[in-house]
Amino acid sequence: MTASQSRNPALAGKKKERKTMNTLTQFKKILILPLLIALSLVVAAPARATPSCGLTTVILALEHFPSGSLDLMCNEFQQYGWDLKTKVKGDSDVYIVQNTFPPGADTGWHTHPGPSLVTVTAGTITVYEADAPNCTPKIYNTGDSFTDLGCGDVHLLRNEGLVCAVTIAVQIIPAGQIRRTDADQPANCPTFTCPSPTPTPCPQ
Repeated sequence: MTASQSRNPALAGKKKERKTMNTLTQFKKILILPLLIALSLVVAAPARATPSCGLTTVILALEHFPSGSLDLMCNEFQQYGWDLKTKVKGDSDVYIVQNTFPPGADTGWHTHPGPSLVTVTAGTITVYEADAPNCTPKIYNTGDSFTDLGCGDVHLLRNEGLVCAVTIAVQIIPAGQIRRTDADQPANCPTFTCPSPTPTPCPQ
């Protein structure tokens, strides 16, 4: 105890009380800190990736094209009203993929590193694009074709009909890269729950 504290017992008591309060405050902070960290993780955690449901995928072909081999130009506008310009820098992998969807099946939200040319060969496919206004879907029937730019565009294909649906896609991606990457649930799009049991696979 200092000389001033011995002369003023009240001062010594206040310092002791302050020290006790600081210890209790620190103890409370130690207890609360893990709870605050856990809550921040819950709030900051993004939606989980959405894998496919009931989808059967078959790689029909995979070819490698060296850089420069997909630099194509064909001007037949005067004869056919048709003009083609394709220029790819870097080696490419080109996939031909068949996807089969039993009723209720979907691809899950995903993206590709390059473009896809898709044709519906059976049934009806409903396509949801994450960047579409209100995530309004587009419907494609047997014989219809559509393109998917990939390159980070997030989308989901779903069979909302009563019969099996099939698509064939030609996909061009950077050589050696993963053909498909699962994506998180977009906030502006509907959430699809995979039925239990999983939809019965279609006849191959």
